[in-house]
This record gives sequence, C-alpha cells and structure tokens, in this order.
Amino acid sequence: MAEIEIIQNIIKALIIVSIVLLGILGILIWVKDKTKKVSYLRLFIQLISVPLIFLGLIIGPFGLPQYPPVGNAPRDIVIGTKIFGRPFPDGLPVPILACWYPSGRTVTCPAWQMQAYVYPFWREGPGFGWGVLYTTPGIERLAIVIGLVVVAALLLGRFFCGWVCPFGLYMDLLSRLRTALKKPYKSLPKRANIALRQSRYIIIAVFMILSVMLGAKDILGVELIQGTERGGYLYSYLSAPYCQVCPMRPLCVLAEVSIGAMNATFVFSHTTGIFYEAGYYITSINMIVLAITTVGALVYRRLWCRICPVGALTGIFSRFPPFKRVSLLRINKDEEKCTKCGICKRVCPPEVTEVYELKGGDVTTSACILCLRCIEMCPYEDCLRLEFAHKPIFKSRNWLEKT
Repeated sequence: MAEIEIIQNIIKALIIVSIVLLGILGILIWVKDKTKKVSYLRLFIQLISVPLIFLGLIIGPFGLPQYPPVGNAPRDIVIGTKIFGRPFPDGLPVPILACWYPSGRTVTCPAWQMQAYVYPFWREGPGFGWGVLYTTPGIERLAIVIGLVVVAALLLGRFFCGWVCPFGLYMDLLSRLRTALKKPYKSLPKRANIALRQSRYIIIAVFMILSVMLGAKDILGVELIQGTERGGYLYSYLSAPYCQVCPMRPLCVLAEVSIGAMNATFVFSHTTGIFYEAGYYITSINMIVLAITTVGALVYRRLWCRICPVGALTGIFSRFPPFKRVSLLRINKDEEKCTKCGICKRVCPPEVTEVYELKGGDVTTSACILCLRCIEMCPYEDCLRLEFAHKPIFKSRNWLEKT
C-alpha cells in the first residue's frame, strides 16, 4: 500500500508540474501585449499557489483526522519536519501569510512560529504542543525559523509577497474587481504611505515583546502576566498575539469551511462571552481587521502589504545592511535610459516611489513586492531590469513600438 501511495503521489506531482509549465508556456506564447504578459503570468502563479502550497488541496494524503471536532483538514502533508537533522514538526516556514490554524502545516507562517516558540511552546516535552510533540527547546526552533526566513529573503526577497502570498492574491482580486467596476483607485499621500511602512516594524516589535512577556515564566522564571504559567495557556487567546488581529486567519477559516474541510459549527459556536473571542480559531478583532482591510484594498491597491509584518521581515533580511549586499534578487535601473516619465511610480501597487526617484543602480526597497509591474510598463528598452545574482532575467521593453 505504501508503495502504491508513493507512486500515486509521484504521478500527481508530475501532472501538477506539467499543468503549471503548460500554463506558463501558454501565457508566454499567446499573450502578445507586452504590458500585460507578466501580469497574467503573475496571476496564474498566484492562483496555482493557493491550492498547491497554501490549502494543500493537491498533494495528499487527504482527510486524516486532527482534532475530531474540527473536521478532516485537507493538508496533512507536512513539509520540512526535519531541518538540519533536527525535529521540526510544525513544517517549513515560508514568508507569506499561510495561517497555521486552519491550513498552515503544508507551509507555515513564520510570524506564528516566532511567537509560539517564545510563548507558549518555549519548552520541549510531552503535552505542550497543539497536536505535535516538541523534542527541541524553543530557542533552537526559533533560530531555525529566523535562519530559514533569512535564506528565503536573500534568495527571492519579497517575491513571495508579489507572486505567492494568498492574501496578496486576495487584494489583487479586489483591485481587479474595482477595475471591472470602472472605479479609479486612490493614492495615499506620500507621508501617510511612509508612515504605514514604518508601522510594520512597530507591529513586529510589539507582538514579539508581548510574546516574551507572556512567556516570561518559562524564559526568565518570572510570571509577568497572570495566568501564563506553564500549562495555563491551553485555551488562551493571548498566545500568538499578532494572530489575534491578522486578517488572513478568518479568511483561511472561511475558505476551509466553505469546502467542507472544517466543521463550521465547532469553529463559530464556541464563545466565552469575551468580546474578542468569537469562537475557536478566530476572534472578532480578526474579523474587524479583515473587513477594514477589504474595504481599504478596494480603494488603495495592496493596502495590507504596506503594513504586513511578514513582508517587513522579508524586507529587513533582504534590503537592509548587511543583507542587502548579498541579496540575490533585485531591480536595477539604468539612469541614462530613464526619462523620468513617471510610469513606474503610477503603476506600482503599493505605491513605491524609489524606483522613480533614485538615480540608478539597485532601486529595490523593503516596500517593493517585486510584482515587476514597473518593469513591465516601462516603455524604455532595458531601462529597468530584474536581476538574479547580477544576471538579468527580465528587462523593460519599448512597448510603444509596434511589432
């Protein structure tokens, strides 16, 4: 039976790879409009990424029981259960909003791991993990998560945000809806946009400080917050503080419930009467933030990306010294070919202006999601280039000339 399952999974993997490659090839061949080819390609990759990587709906096994009241989740393959020879049962961290709670063990959001390994899972041992057994200390697991995020950031930077993140796709679909309704988008004032960018780092600092305070009993031997002693966290919504406000979590739950992968009665019926505890897995604060983000994304493109702490982590480890020097993926600008037409500034979803403002060379910033819209729309031959390890892999074309 085991051999048959292995063969079946190999066949499935080959079929999936074939579909993806054929889709990419079809877009590259049949889409002739130079100003839309990359956009269509990016949308295709985003749509494929949701079932393949995030929901885990394609690669099985399927329907394995977790916690029975929740239902049978479709994502019981866990990638990266051993890293550097060490047990790592929560799976591979990928710098996207891939919520652990309903569907995250195909890949796992590093923000959840960074918090949870501080509190409540700092210590190893039986009975102190949600469905997993930790045999290594939290400091070691935390180091692995940060190390893998650094590696991912150095390799691809915020490419994950622009091309893979499910919540990024959600916002892009909202933008397409607005376009279909012929409603022009609005632009934030530059100061407001910069303030939103800076808030990302405040959010990271706040949720990590809160996690340390919550886990102080295990880490420092001093209980700073009442009720956070070892074993006192089992039904507490205090653990993983950022997850209590993250808009991706309710979106994930709603997606899983809609396909029958989670028990809606269990998810939504359990409440304690406290305002922010709306049921297992989600809080009313999650729902409020999701609603605000949804409305905001209908007005301002990629609004959440401007404050996303996961995107900020990737940006820190790819666009700030000393990481910037060895970051492999970047956008390069030829100053002599730039006429300051401003197209790159106008088409950028998160309203990054540095590509326009900087004179030349590496113009990638921590706010750039590497969607490549600026390169796609630049009308000057080889003015903007996407480079990997200083080798050009995509460059701007003069789409004003008829071919």
